[in-house]
Amino acid sequence: MALFTCCFEPVEFPEFLDTFVQKCTDPSCCCGCCSALRPRYKRLVDNIFPVNSEDGLVKSNMEKLTFYSLSSPDKLDRIGEYLYQKASKDINRKRYKFVEIAMEAMDILLQACHAQTTLNLFVESFLRMVQKLLEDSNPNLQILATNSFVKFANINEDTPSYHRRYDFFISKFSSMCYGNNDNIELRDSIRLAGIKGLQGVIRKTVSDDLVENIWEKQHMEKIVPSLLFNMQSGDLTPVEDATVVTPPVLAEEVLRELVGRASFGHIRSVLKPLLTHLDRHELWVPNTFAIHTFRIVMISIQPQYSYTVVETLMQHLDNNFKSSPKTRTSLAVVLSKIIAIAAGESVGPSALDIINNLLTHLRTSVSTTTEITPEESQYQEALINALGEFANHHPDYQKIEIMLFIMNTVPDLSKKSKGDQMLQNILLKSLLKVGTQYSTTSFEKAFPASFLQPLLKMARAPHDPTRIIVMQIFQSLLDRHQNEKVLSTVSIKPYAALSQETPSRSDIIFTHKYGANIMQALIDSMALSEKLDSLTSSYNTAALLIVEMACGETVQEFLLFILGIQQVANTSDELSNIHKCCLQIIAIALLTLTARVTGINNLLEYAQKIIEDRKQEATYLLPPLLDTKKSNKSYNLNLPHLAIDKMALAECLQNAGMDFNRLQTGVPYALNQSDNPGHRHSWVESVSSNHMTQRNSSADLTAYNADADSISSSPGVSKKALAPEYTVDAMKRYLAEPPESVKREQQEKQKQIVRAFRESDFEDLMKRTEPKHDVIQNRLNDLFNSLSIDNKTPQNATNQNEKPIYETNFPELFYY
Repeated sequence: MALFTCCFEPVEFPEFLDTFVQKCTDPSCCCGCCSALRPRYKRLVDNIFPVNSEDGLVKSNMEKLTFYSLSSPDKLDRIGEYLYQKASKDINRKRYKFVEIAMEAMDILLQACHAQTTLNLFVESFLRMVQKLLEDSNPNLQILATNSFVKFANINEDTPSYHRRYDFFISKFSSMCYGNNDNIELRDSIRLAGIKGLQGVIRKTVSDDLVENIWEKQHMEKIVPSLLFNMQSGDLTPVEDATVVTPPVLAEEVLRELVGRASFGHIRSVLKPLLTHLDRHELWVPNTFAIHTFRIVMISIQPQYSYTVVETLMQHLDNNFKSSPKTRTSLAVVLSKIIAIAAGESVGPSALDIINNLLTHLRTSVSTTTEITPEESQYQEALINALGEFANHHPDYQKIEIMLFIMNTVPDLSKKSKGDQMLQNILLKSLLKVGTQYSTTSFEKAFPASFLQPLLKMARAPHDPTRIIVMQIFQSLLDRHQNEKVLSTVSIKPYAALSQETPSRSDIIFTHKYGANIMQALIDSMALSEKLDSLTSSYNTAALLIVEMACGETVQEFLLFILGIQQVANTSDELSNIHKCCLQIIAIALLTLTARVTGINNLLEYAQKIIEDRKQEATYLLPPLLDTKKSNKSYNLNLPHLAIDKMALAECLQNAGMDFNRLQTGVPYALNQSDNPGHRHSWVESVSSNHMTQRNSSADLTAYNADADSISSSPGVSKKALAPEYTVDAMKRYLAEPPESVKREQQEKQKQIVRAFRESDFEDLMKRTEPKHDVIQNRLNDLFNSLSIDNKTPQNATNQNEKPIYETNFPELFYY
């Protein structure tokens, strides 16, 4: 071992000349003049340390060192290395105060010189010192090092670093997040330091693509669980004092920042460790923390990426199909809580993809369970709620598309197995959930033909729960004035809280077009079951239909509908007496409601007369409906004088000055009839008979039929093509010809038109379709000339031999 040490280093020999006369401060130095051989940066660094560590950093000397660093930036790396060596010696000697001074000097130099191009070399020494302090078991040094690292992370470096790595810092800061010191205050300080350190790493690495990829699996599996561990240890209620920073609050803030900085390709890197943490620590049941965490994710994420969160959560639900129903229910509830946030960014195929995934989970739930338990039922309800929440945040036109999509997934009614019936009910409940979110303005938009036709088919389902759900769907779409609860009971008394509005022209057109099909389905539904809940739901739908659509132009259709209900009760041999009584009750209740809604006093007086007669002779034909479980009496139904009379209804309309021909000549609705005789042809039935064939805008010209629409607009009339010559002989020949020849002639004409428009030149088509303006102009010129000649003739000049004016203007061709 050498007896003497020297501060001189041969490599630094040229620097001793300017300070040759200064005295060495190292007591172990070999001579008093050796300080002249020491580099200036070392003497400046030595001078910032006081004799007594309690005195702290020597500010004046620190300023000299800072100035030297700014004027000689090439010495920064040597200054940093020398400070690191001194701090390492002090750590080994447990001289922690001097370590703090060295760290403080490092921070000051970093802040002052961060604009220097050689800062990267200094940063390496800085990070080595931070790592050295973090490796020590002293918690104060760890907190000190973390604070210094955070200051460094907030500096925007101009020059990127290609070789810098943060593996150690991520691991160390993550481990500090789990600090379990017995001293609660010190434990929270360590955890706060760890969370701040992770925040610094995130800020430093996310903004610089050249450094280590923070989104890699090994890093996210350390960062995300560390944040979640601190979040779940705190109270989820908001803190009143926002100035108090606690580990849960800071961890939530860092998670928000992490998710907010994630790009589309990195979202799953955050979500996978999050889901794994919730699984391992069994945080799905109860799911309060899971809901809170995913709401943070959905609020913080960039809006265009929110769909990815929903998709990932659904995939996780797929992976947990064998888990307990409680776990799956909690997952579905979490999905329902966050799916609304993603709805705004999900349009078109992505929206239907989410709906399809939810429906797939519902089908899987039904198919994998032989019997629905309460827990499994809660899981299905959670999925349905998620579907409803998702649809609620879409515009109405997309809700219609979603309802159409759901309707197309409902199993065929011909499948009568228990599993298929359960699936039908589940999917119809999903449809109902969407329907309750739809705000109906026009019935034509709410009931497109492609949606109305299968819905009417479902209304005739033999399964009571299925029909009830279908009626609820109708009620949710028909009820524009919140009358559903008011009309939920069958009554002949006035409904006090009934709200109504005169139907618009489009609603009247919809009633003429589709009302017959809806009312026919209602009659079939009423005849299928005598259970009170089924009959009440059908009455509720019919009453809403009357309140929303009944007016002077449509009242005859509704009266025929009421007569049809009564006719089913009088003529059907398959119905029980109690069932027939219930139909009679519904008929008189709907008649009274129709009279009040339309304001036809004569009709109301007639209904009141029937009610008074029934009160005296047959009270069982008045509300409330009869319950099969409570009524065992035999009822006399052969009372024609207590029935609603068709001619009396027509007379009431006639006395009120309204049209009554349709009611007088029309036939009441019958049971199990696809379309009522005498009604205008409904396109719904044509759609069903043609297997939902729709004409495309680019259809072939051979399908051209100019009279298709005009035929359907004339009830009971089949339009025929007239002969080209309008003579008596031509008319006789046309009437005598068989229909086949007329059809062949019409087809030949259509082929000629198609051939002409396909094969002719554009100029020829222009000439053929050009209007004959010259002919019209010549006629106008002749007319104006005749008028001018008449004006020139004197008023008194009359010719006795001139023909009368009517003979001149009206030739013999027009004589009668």
